[in-house]
Order: sequence, then C-alpha cells, then structure tokens
Amino acid sequence: MKEKKLVLVFFGSPHRHGHTAHLLRAFLQPFHDRRQYEIRIISAYDEDIAPCRACGFCQRTEACSIHDMDQIDSMIRRAELLVFATPVYNLTFPAPLKAIVDRFQRYFEARFVLGLRPPIEKPKKAALLMTLGSKDMFGAEVVEKQLRMAFSVMNTQLEEVVAWPGTDRPEGKEQLNAMFEQAHLSALAIKEKV
Repeated sequence: MKEKKLVLVFFGSPHRHGHTAHLLRAFLQPFHDRRQYEIRIISAYDEDIAPCRACGFCQRTEACSIHDMDQIDSMIRRAELLVFATPVYNLTFPAPLKAIVDRFQRYFEARFVLGLRPPIEKPKKAALLMTLGSKDMFGAEVVEKQLRMAFSVMNTQLEEVVAWPGTDRPEGKEQLNAMFEQAHLSALAIKEKV
C-alpha cells in the first residue's frame, strides 16, 4: 500500500472558528481524501513551544537542546506539504507561532555551520494563508519574507500565498466567499505539485 502524503499544518490563531480557521478549511478541502493524504494540524497556541534560547547547541550537533519540537521536526522531515495558516499580529506571526518559526534556526545552523546540504533531505512545497485585520498588506509581506527565508534552508518552496486583508472591517468580511475561492484554487494548484 502506498504511503499517504503528509500535509502538515501550522495553525497560528487562538480562534478555532475565526477567519484564519475558515480560510484554512477552504484550503484543506481538496486534501480530504483519506486514502491519499494525512492531514496533521499543529495548533501553536496548544503546543506551548519554548522560544529559541540561542544556546548554540545546534551549531555542534544536528538537534535542538529543547526537546518540545522533536515530534514536530520528525513530521516536518516526513511531510510533502507545509501549510502555515496565521493571522498577522503587529507585522509578524502571533508569538506562539513565531516561537516555532524561530526554532527553525536549527536548520540554518545545520546548513551553514555543520555543512548539511540540504539539512532536510525530502523536498517539500508550502502554502501560506494569512488574515489581516488591517487593509494594509505590509504585515503580510513581512510574514511572507520571514517564511521564505526560513524555507530557504529547509528544502521547501513556498508555492502559494493567500492574504485576506481587512477582516476587522465590514468590507473585508464581504470578501469571505472570494477569499475562500482563492484558498481553494491555491490548494488545487499546489496539490498538482505534491
């Protein structure tokens, strides 16, 4: 029997039924064939991941001195598709998700200090789904840039980006169906590549 493709979701919202969750559901709909895909959702607010301590441990060995992300690391290495679904808070990820992204430092150190090329062998695709209370897209640009930088050492290509601005305003909420359609189309596009 063929192994299922792992779709690993990093969910950054504290709201299980908010705008970000709805956008994620629209994106994941094409991946609900349980014979072909396994979907794992890591809710950053539930995981309680410690921030990077800049201890230098990962400069000496391909691991982290904090073990709360060991299982997540295993899933990252196995996944075909990484999905980041997050609101934008103060031009970045919410703190619990930012802690996870900062812990990707171990892959940077593996690549540039330990010389592992690539530090994660299995190539993967990624999608970024964002919601913004503001209509200003600068925060989305910052988050996308941060994620592209992290992925550059993780053998991961960010293929699809969906940003839903203005969710705190009536005109943003009126975009609901259009944003769901955009998320769904992005999923169909990336599904062809994994």
